[in-house]
Order: sequence, then C-alpha cells, then structure tokens
Amino acid sequence: MNPPFDWNALLILLALTLPLLGAIGIALTGQRPNLREAVTLVTAGLLLLVVLGLLPAVLGGARPEWVFRELLPGIAIAFKVEPLGMLFALVASILWPINSLYSIGYMRSNQEQHQTRFYVCFAVALAATMGIAFSANLVTLFIFYEVLTLSTYPLVTHKGNQAARDAGRVYLGLLLGSSIGLLLPAIIWTWWLAGTTDFLPGGILADHLEGPLLGLLLLLFMFGIGKAALMPMHRWLPAAMVAPTPVSALLHAVAVVKAGVFTVVKVIVYIFGIETLQGVPRGEWLLYLAAFTIIVASIIALRQDNLKKRLAYSTVSQLSYVILGAAILAPLSVMGAALHIAAHAFGKITLFFAAGAIYTAAHKTEISQLRGIGWRMPWTMGAFTIGTLSMIGVPPAAGFLSKWYMLIGAFQTEQLLAVAVIVLSTLLNAAYFLPIVYSAFSRPEVDDTASHGEAPRPIVIALTTTATLTLALFLFHQIPLNLAGQLLEVPAP
Repeated sequence: MNPPFDWNALLILLALTLPLLGAIGIALTGQRPNLREAVTLVTAGLLLLVVLGLLPAVLGGARPEWVFRELLPGIAIAFKVEPLGMLFALVASILWPINSLYSIGYMRSNQEQHQTRFYVCFAVALAATMGIAFSANLVTLFIFYEVLTLSTYPLVTHKGNQAARDAGRVYLGLLLGSSIGLLLPAIIWTWWLAGTTDFLPGGILADHLEGPLLGLLLLLFMFGIGKAALMPMHRWLPAAMVAPTPVSALLHAVAVVKAGVFTVVKVIVYIFGIETLQGVPRGEWLLYLAAFTIIVASIIALRQDNLKKRLAYSTVSQLSYVILGAAILAPLSVMGAALHIAAHAFGKITLFFAAGAIYTAAHKTEISQLRGIGWRMPWTMGAFTIGTLSMIGVPPAAGFLSKWYMLIGAFQTEQLLAVAVIVLSTLLNAAYFLPIVYSAFSRPEVDDTASHGEAPRPIVIALTTTATLTLALFLFHQIPLNLAGQLLEVPAP
C-alpha cells in the first residue's frame, strides 16, 4: 500500500523552488519590463500563498519535514518547519510582494540600471531565505546562509561606482570571513561532539560539553553569525547603505539581518538549549555584548545626519534586542526576541521605504533637509511616524509587544542590566527619531520654493501598507504570539 501523499512536504519544496523559478522567468522576460515585473509580483504572491498553506499545520503542533539528501551519517540537506522558522518565513513572504511593488516605483522613477539583474538577485535571495527559515539542521542552514550572502552581493554593488565596490568588499569580506572562519568551525565542532547538527527542542549539546569550552563554542557561533551585526562584526551593514533603497529594505527588514538574528535564536534554543546555557559560568558575556551594541549603536545613530545611515545604526541597535532577549535565557524574553524579528521587520521596512520616497520625490538624503517636508509628503511622513513609534516601542505599534515580553523576562530572571538597557535605549531611540518627525511637521521648510509632492503611487501604496501592518501586528498578534510561545512550549496569553 502506497503511503499517503505528503502535501506539507510539497509545500516546503514549492517554497524553496518558486523564487528560483521566478528568477528564471524574470531573466527570460528582461527585455519586457511590464512582463518582468508581473512575473516578480506573481511569484511573490504565490510564495506567500504557499507559506500560508504551511501555517495551519504548524499552529496545530505539526512539524512538517522533507529530507532532500543525506550527505554523511548524521548530516543531511533536510528541512523542517518549526515555529520560529514559520514566523521568519511568514515575515519574509508577506514583505516580498510589498517590497516588489515598492521596487517597481523606485527603480523606474530613478531610472536605475540593471533592473533585470536586480529582480533576479532579489528572487534568489528570497529562495535562500526560505531555505534558512526551514532548515532542519546547521549544515542546511549554512548552505543557504552563504547563498544569501552571495546573492545579495550584486545588490549591494548595484550602482557599480567606486563607493559601491568598496562597500561590496566590506560586505563580502566580513560576512564570508565570519561564516567560514568562525561559524563553519563551530558547526564542525558541534557535529563532532553530538554526532548530529539537527535542531532539536532543548538542544543537542547537553552532557557533551560544559564549562569554558561551552562558552568558547557559543562565542564562535555568535561572532560567526556576522549577519546578526554584533559589534565589532557590524561594519558591513552601514557600508551597504550605498545600495538603492529597496536593497536597504531587503538587507534590514526582509532577509539578511533577520537571517542573522533568526540563526542566533535558533542556535541558542535548538543547539545549546536554554537550560544548558543557564549553567555556563560567566555566561552573561553575550548579554553584556548585546547591551553594549544596543547602546553604542544608538549613540552613533544620534550623530548621523544622513537618514539612511541613521536608520542603519538603528538597525544594528535593534538587532541586538533580539540577541539580548535570547541571552536573558527566560522563556518570555525568548518569546520577545522572536516577536521582535517580526515587529522590527515591519517597522524598519516602513522607515526605509519612507527614506526612499523622500529621495525619489524631493532628492533629499540628509535629516537637516527634512524641515517641513511632512506637509508636502503627509502619507510618507505619516508612515514614517508609525515606524518611529514601533522602533521606540510605543503602543499601538508592534515594537511595544516585543519589548514588553523582554522586560517581563528580564524582571523574572532579575537581569536588572537588561532592564536598564531596554529603558535607556528606548529613550535614545526617541532622541534620534522624534526630532525628525517634529521637524518634518512643525518647522518651516528649508526650501519653500519646492514644488514636489508624494513619490509615485506604487511607493506610497507600499509604505502605507507596511505602516498599516505595523499597527495590525500590535492589534492582531495572536498568530505570531502563538508561534513564539510554541518555540519554548509557553502558552500564549
């Protein structure tokens, strides 16, 4: 008797291959821009439907699996949809079609070159993102992690000038150097100790390693995951701001940095295990490092007049909230870390969309140039305000939820340093974001002869959509909260 057909395995396969098929379709239709962009939007929409198709099973407690091929005993290219991966895949698949719509308006309005290559690399990057989200083990994750780096390199260097090439060298050097020099040895060491690299609830390293060596392995992982942008591995991120704004949105919200912090949380929960790390002597170093990155990056952001650079250092800071939440080692703080992956994604992509809209419509890049611009671009600056509230952590924006759970976890474990860092960084967030909003709506324009209005309609539709989703995530948060709770078997309130 034939086994029943596994629809979930088919959906996993489709999630991995649809973006690649879309990339081929985009390349074949490159001479016909309307058709090329239609292929991009249709592919993005189909991927979202496929990912949503996996959601009911995961919410119901199932963990769909698909093994592609066994490479060595204990090492296979395999995929498994667990709650954190489901949350990451949902965020990426929801934002891809919106980012694609935004990209159409931006790339056309600014008459960017090599648009076909841009859309092809974008699609390949989303395929890699799905592979990372659904990886069943460290080996599979590492393969797609590297594919994501290589597929986004042409996007970082898209403009082709000297600044872009220099940024590309920093980007590739830091991300490949950290992953090959630190992350890969950590994966090999883990396999040698445990005989497997599978992601398992409770971790796989208990009773295999302890004391200072366990701390050393954790250090290799944390600095090897360069995409998480822990200082001093963060330099690639502000350097990559020379890329077009849709690329910045991809790097900061949809794929690259989220792949980094996603991997950090997954390694802490499924490789080390919360209980194992709680017994590490002087294991608080990761919490201290995350706290240092949060505060220092926020102070640097305060000093930036260039809007994209301020947003970039804000991202460095906000990413370390995820690491801080995981390093607190309390179930509720880890839930907060998982929620922050989604909350930051929607809020930060809104901010970058707004920055790109301002550049497209008004050709302004510096914060000092934005006085009074809110009245000429009310939709854009209204969305920017919502993104700002989420970054600060003010209700009714999504960023409040994740910070709230991190604070509760910090209080439960009496991690007063974490509490102080969250409070202080919230004040710093307000200090470098609120003056932009105030100046845009309350101060006279720098150039009162300007005649521009809003950016082209696709750009405005995209940024208002992500701003709306930032509010919606706060109001209708049960699905992400359920997934975050399942991560550690914590019932969602």
